[in-house]
Amino acid sequence: MVHGYHIILPLYGFWLPNDPRGSWSDFVWKWELVRFGKATKRIERRDLNDLSTDELRQRELAKRNLKYPPVSLTGKQALGVAQGFADRVRKSNYTVWACAILPEHVHLVLARHTYAAEQMAKLLKGAATLHLKTNGLHPQEQFADPDLPRCWAESQWIVFLDSEEQIENAIRYVEENPEEEGKPRQHWRFVSPFRGLDAGCVNYH
Repeated sequence: MVHGYHIILPLYGFWLPNDPRGSWSDFVWKWELVRFGKATKRIERRDLNDLSTDELRQRELAKRNLKYPPVSLTGKQALGVAQGFADRVRKSNYTVWACAILPEHVHLVLARHTYAAEQMAKLLKGAATLHLKTNGLHPQEQFADPDLPRCWAESQWIVFLDSEEQIENAIRYVEENPEEEGKPRQHWRFVSPFRGLDAGCVNYH
């Protein structure tokens, strides 16, 4: 039985459908990326350090040929994303056990909810985007003509957690993830401590 989710939200340009590290995409929809290869759908992900020189060059060329530059959040923009998340968490009564907002992607560990995981992710991205736009922080603001480009990738990765051990491992991974990029651990007010499945969680049905 699923008790929670580890959701990864990539920003625009972070992980392309034909990334040599692998992706969850079945097809390359953007014409400017087609010439860099087919979709690389696979469950297992390769580390950047495992890629050959040619594969690294292919990845960088593909990123340079995106319609817009890849998004990399500043500290102020990351705070704006967090404030948008906090608004949605309050409104929908989510239980968030861990969150790490990094320049190119976001990790969240969420308790099971009446909403599907995909809907939770969509609403969180929407709330974050709204907060960025409202406060003049949208990373693609200079490209608005007439509409703003997306700052998030169109899809997300979801890992279903069906045991207390899996939840604890996911929380630990997310909490330690900023340190992998040389950044301090993050502490957000909308994050609740995980006290075990016996303690129950909000909107757990």
